[in-house]
Amino acid sequence: MITLPFPLVEEPDPQTAEKGRLLFAGPVDFVKGVVAMDGLPDADRIEVCFAGRSNVGKSSLINALTGRKGIARASNTPGRTQEINYFSLGEERFLVDLPGYGYANAPLAVVEKWQRLLKRYLSGRQTLRRAFVLVDCRHGVKPVDEEIMALLDSSAVTFQCVMTKADKVKESDREAILTQVRAALSKHPAAFPEIVMTSSEKGDGIATLRAIIAGLV
Repeated sequence: MITLPFPLVEEPDPQTAEKGRLLFAGPVDFVKGVVAMDGLPDADRIEVCFAGRSNVGKSSLINALTGRKGIARASNTPGRTQEINYFSLGEERFLVDLPGYGYANAPLAVVEKWQRLLKRYLSGRQTLRRAFVLVDCRHGVKPVDEEIMALLDSSAVTFQCVMTKADKVKESDREAILTQVRAALSKHPAAFPEIVMTSSEKGDGIATLRAIIAGLV
């Protein structure tokens, strides 16, 4: 049997899945939106962040993970999230929603400002345990995704690829996209060696991603 590089992560066992469920069933609260590095909350707990191209489905995924429809604002307007949004996940973790990168429906100066903030955050947050880089199943890895992955490489921040909107792609077409994504990830030493396939709409992969986050220490 041939083992593919960057296989899809296996579903968690019941005990691990329950640990993830309990974490996200507990308190999840919006802490603050940050527009400058000096506004970051105290680094007193581990955190995970979600990064992705504008309109990749980041807010929808966070809403699905937390089971709270409005906690992260979802919008069809790319680039709506223009700040780093912090959420407390219980008393021991922060969940961080990063500004979308790439195309954004905002003035160029605004886009440049929050892209600089994004890069400074990824390079300098010592409590960041893992970045989840979201990739749309319909499109695969784009050059702008490669830029963020390269930044994570240079910052020595482990990142894991999370494929979004899996329900929008036929099963027969997924393998070609996965081949392209695997080839892209193979160039990045900071890439975690498993891919998570998700659908916020159908709930696919949500329990798996919860379990991964719950297992980070």
